[in-house]
Amino acid sequence: MVIQIGPVTLDSNVLLAPMSGVSDLPFRRLVKAQGAGLVVSEMIASQAMIRQNVKTLKMATNCAEEFPMAVQLAGCEPEVMAEAAKLNADRGAAIIDINMGCPVKKVVNGHAGSALMREEATAIGIIEATVNAVDLPVTLKMRTGWDDDSRNAPRLARMAEQAGVRMITVHGRTRCQFYNGRADWDFIAEVKDAVSIPVIANGDVTTVDDAKTILEKSCADGVMIGRGTYGKPWFLSQVIEFLRSGRRVPDPAIDRQHAILRRHYTDMISHYGEVGGVRMARKHIGWYTKGLTNSAEFRSRINHIADARDALEAIDAFYGAILEGQEAA
Repeated sequence: MVIQIGPVTLDSNVLLAPMSGVSDLPFRRLVKAQGAGLVVSEMIASQAMIRQNVKTLKMATNCAEEFPMAVQLAGCEPEVMAEAAKLNADRGAAIIDINMGCPVKKVVNGHAGSALMREEATAIGIIEATVNAVDLPVTLKMRTGWDDDSRNAPRLARMAEQAGVRMITVHGRTRCQFYNGRADWDFIAEVKDAVSIPVIANGDVTTVDDAKTILEKSCADGVMIGRGTYGKPWFLSQVIEFLRSGRRVPDPAIDRQHAILRRHYTDMISHYGEVGGVRMARKHIGWYTKGLTNSAEFRSRINHIADARDALEAIDAFYGAILEGQEAA
């Protein structure tokens, strides 16, 4: 299903969620190559973007292979959000996404993220300032509300549409739920009923059946997937095919998984440098290898390797042993 966000056309309605420490350039590029309609950057603090420190600029870096790509910004000051949006427009973003869903205390205590769902006037001021600052389409990611007594997402969505937002993503939990319990996919339908712009459903999609069900229950135009992609950058392609044809595509063969992890690892070393890349890659290696033969022992060993070449040799040896075992069986 094609989704139109202002002048930007998404060829697929299956999107990659913004995830701190995960949806960096190397990961987005991998997922985009699998057919994702849109990939979104890690959440970037607007104040840090204005200061343009090295770490923040690295988070906002994008490449032609992942176009169209959205940069997600968080903040509580309209003028700062507007300036950060301008900077990212100049750096090649196709879409600016505003974060009003992050439940983390550090963000909420700074009156940003999901805290803005309690301050509707401030939220709309931020949206209006951002929309007026750039020619790019502006989108919004939110939760269902602050808590069960104030699930105001439908009302805020209507206000956001009137302020110029072109698409809304709803994570089916309140802020006070954090990531506990189950996402309320049915409630997202109330947001869909409230607006005429595309609505994307998000939360707890870890199987292709989840993706089909969340779309049926929410009546949303598309699905955004986050944690379901951990160690499985090919998962979105499986969802896309299942929604299109009903066909269940198996995970890639072990040798292909090895090749994907190898590319991911080398891209991370190139992107972050050896010290940062080795450290950042460890969690991804853990996700890729979870459930494979002798994976617990391997993960323990890889987490203590500081040299990138040694780590790559260990990865090759681990997958090589699995392939030898398959051939011998």
